[in-house]
Amino acid sequence: MTAGGPSEIEMLIRLLSKLPGLGPRSARRAALHLVRRPEERLAPLAQAMAEVALKARACKICGNIDVTDICAVCADEARDGSILCVVEEVGDLWAMERAGVFRGRYHVLGGVLSALDGVGPDELRVPELIRRASAPEVAEVVLALGSTVDGQTTAHVIADSLADANVRLTALARGLPLGGELGHLDEGTIHAAFGARRGL
Repeated sequence: MTAGGPSEIEMLIRLLSKLPGLGPRSARRAALHLVRRPEERLAPLAQAMAEVALKARACKICGNIDVTDICAVCADEARDGSILCVVEEVGDLWAMERAGVFRGRYHVLGGVLSALDGVGPDELRVPELIRRASAPEVAEVVLALGSTVDGQTTAHVIADSLADANVRLTALARGLPLGGELGHLDEGTIHAAFGARRGL
């Protein structure tokens, strides 16, 4: 620390400690790892972060994060447009892609309903989901939401909202632990849950 405030290295540690899974001690170790070889580790990381900060944006169709207005998943014409998989966050979409079990289209809600936090359907991308699910080519909507109370409440509200959409509604089944969130699961668990999805 300098007399006038935190040094650049302390600021780096402070910022790193705000990342998920990194507390102050882990952030110090990561910072030390980076600054020991700045040309090999720190400079490329800083450049990559600067480029992502300038280019990253939400996909205008599904809500995924990419560097183009239409993400690579939505731009892939080989994907099945008849099935739409609804996920809570972008990390859940990425987890599904890592598992390699789904070749349809996605819809990222941007969260789940929460009365305590004041999050209603209009704060999420539910209206866009209803519009997309009502398209004639969509035959099935898979609700791939976590098995938390808020996740299940969100699934029920979406199911009610899509009652007139003339689509088959399914949800992930076995494999999702009670209270679990999709983004924290391994690929095998996601694969089992997706394969055993059930009607609502």
